[in-house]
Amino acid sequence: MTHRIGVIGGDGIGPEVLTEALKVVDAAGVTYDRVDYDLGAHRYLEDGTVLPDEVLEEWRGLDALLLGAVGDPAVGVAAPPGLVERGILLRMRFELDQYINLRPFRLPPRCDFEVIRENTEGTYAGEGGFLRKGTPHEIATQGSVNTRMGVERCVRFAFDRAAASERQQLHLIHKKNVLTFAGDLWQRVFDEVAEEYPQVSTGYDHIDAACIHFVERPERYDVIVTDNLFGDILTDLGGAVAGGVGYAASANLNPARTGPSMFEPVHGTAPDIAGQGVANPIAAIVSAGLMCDFLGEEAAAAAIATACEQPDRYSGSTAEVGDAVAAETRAALG
Repeated sequence: MTHRIGVIGGDGIGPEVLTEALKVVDAAGVTYDRVDYDLGAHRYLEDGTVLPDEVLEEWRGLDALLLGAVGDPAVGVAAPPGLVERGILLRMRFELDQYINLRPFRLPPRCDFEVIRENTEGTYAGEGGFLRKGTPHEIATQGSVNTRMGVERCVRFAFDRAAASERQQLHLIHKKNVLTFAGDLWQRVFDEVAEEYPQVSTGYDHIDAACIHFVERPERYDVIVTDNLFGDILTDLGGAVAGGVGYAASANLNPARTGPSMFEPVHGTAPDIAGQGVANPIAAIVSAGLMCDFLGEEAAAAAIATACEQPDRYSGSTAEVGDAVAAETRAALG
């Protein structure tokens, strides 16, 4: 099968690490048609383009999107900070209904877990506003939007992942003792869905306790499910625990497949090292492996995952690491 994959190299080290990720996908024998998109902070600084409606509509006909990284501090000089990130990443997640953010953290024996983050609701949904802005009596509100449908479909996805895992464990992470409305909804849905998965052992931790456990004993966790904001923070910490964000991959999934899913490394654009050939491509490669798995290329995905076991064993330039992982991927396929 030939897949249609949209490639957004983006800014900084994004194009460099995607070159290596696609090198490994090629080594895994996956056949695809590549459609490139010139988007990111560099494009915004050139002509003010963020994400045209016609491009978003074109994406609906693709099988997947692979993204390097977007953003540049220079944008914040002429526009609100995060304009490009919100205009591309958040709009993509919301409009293509990529409601699951899946981030695996594998560095045995220290850690081997994954976080399922709700990706389209919570504090990132945009509810809120200003009253009397610019005055001494200014008020800013930022609400957390949690729907029964949004929470349940995320929780069900997490239970499915936990049921398929070797340890069959699932933890809910929230702050229900303080966030009594959102936390109550998440806990009730979690408990109700748990009745359908008697084989999965369950647990709950407050977000602050979970941060401590991530640092002190991350082996405690198998699969985690949490909301958008907590998931954002917790997965960045997970990247540090698993060796650094250069190893942290992610998948923004539309499990219903009503639109394409998007796969990206968690790290940023790192403009200070762009073009030097020293960026770590492992996170982008693992993200591409997640893409292969979601596209049904199970043998390729398994080979890439095998090649990326103990990723800190690789060294050298960006291209040299890509070459080494590609060789290991071919070897894993036999």
